[in-house]
Amino acid sequence: MSVHATHSAAHLQDATPIKRVLVVDDSRVQLRIMSSILRRWHYDVWEASGGQHALDLCAQVRPDLVLSDWMMPGMDGLEFCRRFRAMTRDRYGYFILLTSKSEKGEIVLGLDAGADDFLSKPVNSDELRARINAGARMLAMQRELAATLGTLQKLYDDIDKDLQQARLIQESLVPRRRVKQENGTVSLLLKPCGHVGGDLVGMFSPGRNRLGVYSIDVSGHGITSALVTARMAGYLSAEHFEENMALERRFDQFFALRPPEQVASLLNRRLTNDRGVAEYLTMAYATVDLNSGNVAMVQAGHPPPLLLRADGSHRFIGDGGLPIGLMENARYDRISFRMQPGDRLILYSDGLTECEIQGGQMLEEDGLAQLALATPHRLHDTDYLDDLYWRLCQMRAPGSDYVDDISAAMLEFAPDQPE
Repeated sequence: MSVHATHSAAHLQDATPIKRVLVVDDSRVQLRIMSSILRRWHYDVWEASGGQHALDLCAQVRPDLVLSDWMMPGMDGLEFCRRFRAMTRDRYGYFILLTSKSEKGEIVLGLDAGADDFLSKPVNSDELRARINAGARMLAMQRELAATLGTLQKLYDDIDKDLQQARLIQESLVPRRRVKQENGTVSLLLKPCGHVGGDLVGMFSPGRNRLGVYSIDVSGHGITSALVTARMAGYLSAEHFEENMALERRFDQFFALRPPEQVASLLNRRLTNDRGVAEYLTMAYATVDLNSGNVAMVQAGHPPPLLLRADGSHRFIGDGGLPIGLMENARYDRISFRMQPGDRLILYSDGLTECEIQGGQMLEEDGLAQLALATPHRLHDTDYLDDLYWRLCQMRAPGSDYVDDISAAMLEFAPDQPE
C-alpha cells in the first residue's frame, strides 16, 4: 500500500506531544476508517499494511503514536511491537494494540511485548480519542521528565567537573609523599574513596632531625569533610610556619614544636568555637626527635598507631582519647616512647582497619598487624606503603567498594637508611 500523509499539523498546538500517528492494519477498510478519524482530529497520519512495512516507516517517520492491529499475516502486531521497542529512538513512542482478544493472558503478552494500551475492535471513536488523550498525557510527563533529567545531568556534570578540580586541590595538600631527614624518613599514603575525602596525612619539620607527623580523619564524607581537611592542612602547614598551630616562635629566631597534647587542645578550641563547623575529627599526632628516637604523641579518638620493631615484634600504642571538636574542654594526654634504629611507626585512619575483607569481616587491628608484617621489610618508605595497600586490595571482599578513605603516614627511624 502506498504511504499517505496529511500536513495539517499547523492546526495542532505546539505543546501537543502527539503529532505523527502510524496506523498499521492489513485491512484496507480499517486503515481508511482509522486514518479518516485521525485526520479530522488534525494528526499527521501514515499508513502501513503490515509489520515489516510499519518498521520501515518507523525508521523514517519516528511516530509519536502507533495504532497497530494484533492479528496480521506475516509479522503480527505483537512481534512488530517488540521490534518497535528495540529500535533506537530519541524519545518514547506510545503503542496501542487493536485487538478482539480480551483474555488476561493475552493482555499480559501484549504488555510484555511493550504495548502501552489496548483497544477492542471494532473501534469506538470516543474511546479512541480518550485513549489517545491518555497517551498524550503520559508522553507529556515522560518528555517533561526527560527535560528535567537533562537539566539534572548538566548540573551533575558541572558538579563532577568541580569535584575533579577539588580533588586536584586536595591532592596538593599532600605535595610530597616522601620527606627524607638525616636520621629518618616520613612517607605518606592517601586514597580517598570518592572524588574528595575527609582524611589528611602530613608532616612538617622546623629544624634538623625534628619533625611533626600526623594522621587526621574528619567525620562524614564528601565536600564538607574535604573543606575541613583543607583548614586542618592550613593549621598544620609545612610551608608557612607562622600559621602552623603546632609550632611556636622562640626568641624571634626559630620555630619549636609545641607539645602534642597542647596542639590537640588548641585545635579542639578552634573547632568548638567555630559555630559554622559541625564536623569533628580524630587525630594521631607525634613529635619526633630523630637524634634520640624519642617520640611524644597524642591520640585523639584515632586508631592506635602501629609500632613495628626492627626485631620483628610489634605493638599498638594508645587507648583512645576524645576526638577534636566534640567537647569544648576536652583533655588530651601525652604518650611517650622511644624508637630504635630500624623501627617503623605507622599512623593510619580507620579506613584501613574497617575495610571489608573476604568472608565479610573487617580487617581490624590484628589483620593490619599481619598485613604490615607480611609486607617485605626490605621495602622502604612509599614502596612499603604501596605494597601494603596492594596487599589490602587483594584481601578485599570480591565486588566490595571502599566505603571510607584510606590513609597512612609512616615514620622510619633509620640513620643508615639508603637514599
